[in-house]
Amino acid sequence: MARKFLYLVVILIVLALAAMFAYRLWGVDLMRRAMVPGIGFEAKRALPQGSYAARDMWLARPDMPDNPALWTPAGYAADPAAPAAVFFIHPTSYLDRSHWNAPLDDKAANDRAAIFLRGQASAFNAAGAIWAPRYRQATFGAFLTGRDDAQRALDLAYADVDAAFDQFLKEAGDRPIILAGHSQGALHLTRLLRDRVAGTPLAARIVAAYAVGWPISRTADLPLIGLPECAGPDQSGCILSWQSFADPADPALILDTFDASTGFNGQPRAGTPMVCTNPLTGTPDSAADVGANQGSLVPAADLSGATIETGLVGARCDGRGILSIGNPPARLGGAYVLPGNNWHVFDYSLFWANVRADAQRRLAAHGRTRAARPTPAGPLGGIARAAG
Repeated sequence: MARKFLYLVVILIVLALAAMFAYRLWGVDLMRRAMVPGIGFEAKRALPQGSYAARDMWLARPDMPDNPALWTPAGYAADPAAPAAVFFIHPTSYLDRSHWNAPLDDKAANDRAAIFLRGQASAFNAAGAIWAPRYRQATFGAFLTGRDDAQRALDLAYADVDAAFDQFLKEAGDRPIILAGHSQGALHLTRLLRDRVAGTPLAARIVAAYAVGWPISRTADLPLIGLPECAGPDQSGCILSWQSFADPADPALILDTFDASTGFNGQPRAGTPMVCTNPLTGTPDSAADVGANQGSLVPAADLSGATIETGLVGARCDGRGILSIGNPPARLGGAYVLPGNNWHVFDYSLFWANVRADAQRRLAAHGRTRAARPTPAGPLGGIARAAG
């Protein structure tokens, strides 16, 4: 019996290695077959005007009980008096290939989104109150194909985010604003910056925009976004972005897709450098060792919580704008690491405590800038104060 058991173990190991080898060779193609919808895009009507006035249209907002964005690991606490208003756009949590866009009431997608809010949006709960909308997000498979259906799905998702942003601005009042998102959420965030913020008085209220886990071309996108790349750790009114890879990194899948696309300025993104902010330093194109990492989130096995551990990874910007974390940490990763040693899922959690400190630091800098800005005298002064 013992010998048969050992044979079984050997067989399982061989099968596991074979599966891993197949994934390395054909992983992306297998994902496409499994995740891209086999049906055509289903056109949906715009949400009724005012839909986001309803509390159940949000995954997080200040007046919600059991708000997942208020979660913190031991040793940290949300600040209910924090002065900023945070608009957070969650990443893709809909994995079904039966639709191009997630139904708003899809429980599995909403449960996954709540997990993302605990691990990502929570980094901002010491800087401000957090609003995070439900939206008819494009399914995961939309990012694995060049079909027109995929862009239609993303356009539908963005329309919901845009409507939610209108309601957020009404509820945020005149507070300073932090914008943040990850992956699909960061894609929608860059479009929101281009369409709704760039060249408007609203830009003066932006503390920072964290467009994490999505490539941004410095030459083809950034000039149209309306915010400069953050050049220093105490700068406000700027944008941060990074994409995490462990060594040996192979960002070909990202770069091939990026290079085949067109930037916000209508020019090809091919060969252009990407924004790379080092979250350990708050500066672009820099390097820092593990000693600069104030704390990474290490999740529980069932994802019900996480603990903070310091010194797990360092970070350096490499090549055209990939953030390398060096050797992968032993206690993280596993099945959540994407092809090419892409640690996309961990873009926030690897640097959670540093992102938290970064947001607070930039909020303080923004406050100093606003205090130093002169307000015109006379009746136009009131308009300037309302806009700024």
